[in-house]
Amino acid sequence: MFNLTTFRELLIAALWTGLLAGLLLTAVQQIQVIPTLLQAEAYEAATTVANAENSHEHHEWQPENGWERTFFTAVANISLGVGFALLLGSVMCLRGRPGSWRIGLLWGLAGYLTFFVAPSLGLPPEVPGTEAAKLADRQSWWLITVLDTGFGLSLLAFALTKTNKFFGAVLLVAPHLISAPQPEVHSSAAPAELAQAFIVATVVANAVFWLAIGGLLGRFYKKES
Repeated sequence: MFNLTTFRELLIAALWTGLLAGLLLTAVQQIQVIPTLLQAEAYEAATTVANAENSHEHHEWQPENGWERTFFTAVANISLGVGFALLLGSVMCLRGRPGSWRIGLLWGLAGYLTFFVAPSLGLPPEVPGTEAAKLADRQSWWLITVLDTGFGLSLLAFALTKTNKFFGAVLLVAPHLISAPQPEVHSSAAPAELAQAFIVATVVANAVFWLAIGGLLGRFYKKES
């Protein structure tokens, strides 16, 4: 039963989980993702320098590279970790809290497939300077994909009838039959090799992040004896 005590336990577990998973993600990003991102930003800057000389556009504030960027990245990752931990923990509570970190890893894997892998099949991570479809279209497709994947996996895992399991499989493939929105012209300031390296680094970083969320929640939010 979901009551005030249960919510308090979930909140504490999510806070610890989000803190540790967010810091871990930040560390992994510093090793893999950020160096590739900085190279891509250098290519982007090189392609726009001529236009910038004749432009008087106002640029929004951005943190400086170094400790400032790392700090704000860590804050964002921790906030994201807490939010995802609360969401995953709520689903865990509805299904019965995990009894170990191993079971939590399975929930983390489900979250990774739902929130990262499935959307990335249509909208892979992109380096700065890459042409993309309209933001609203991409957000809509991402949301549909996440919802379909989440419901589809839950039906495959917990449904009691073959019909419902089949419907779950249909939900998994449905967004990809619609196809993700694409730009009219595909172009990128960064080389293809750099873009591919960024995708690989992001895939690894998000896998570590989600497995950490699941495992830590399984550790902190254990089923009461």
